[in-house]
Amino acid sequence: MFISQPILSLRTGTPIGTTLSAIINPNNLKIEGFFCQENSTRKQLILLAQDIREILSQGVVVNDLDALTDPEELIRLKDILKVNFQLIGKIVVTEKERLGKVSDYAVDIDSMFIQKLYVAQSVFKNFRGGNIGVERSQILEITDRRIVINDLSQKVPIRARALA
Repeated sequence: MFISQPILSLRTGTPIGTTLSAIINPNNLKIEGFFCQENSTRKQLILLAQDIREILSQGVVVNDLDALTDPEELIRLKDILKVNFQLIGKIVVTEKERLGKVSDYAVDIDSMFIQKLYVAQSVFKNFRGGNIGVERSQILEITDRRIVINDLSQKVPIRARALA
């Protein structure tokens, strides 16, 4: 929903850029912002999530062109930009088996935290069970190569379910 969307300026009422990809903090799965391309100069800039005023079906709304920032100016995001964490395509495993790869994710628009991962299974596993939805609370570990989640076959005690 966020990728390849026009960035719309409230001040001019026109598109000022296009989102290219999300900048995801691997430590907490928060979308910190988006790489984007500014329309007039074609320069790659960053739109911080905090500068987004609204998300519409027509695009992402910001105040004006000043919301787009050069990556060199964002000292706070330097380490996250260096990691260049990509969630799509990341392998998802339990302690016992490989489940598949992340094909999509759901985001809480108010907080910009990723709430759910959608895991595409291999063709063989897909015949048996289809895609898997993984809640944020099921994630145990995120590394450069994979995401480790709770074993899906574990039974959750009834009392624990009631407390949750």
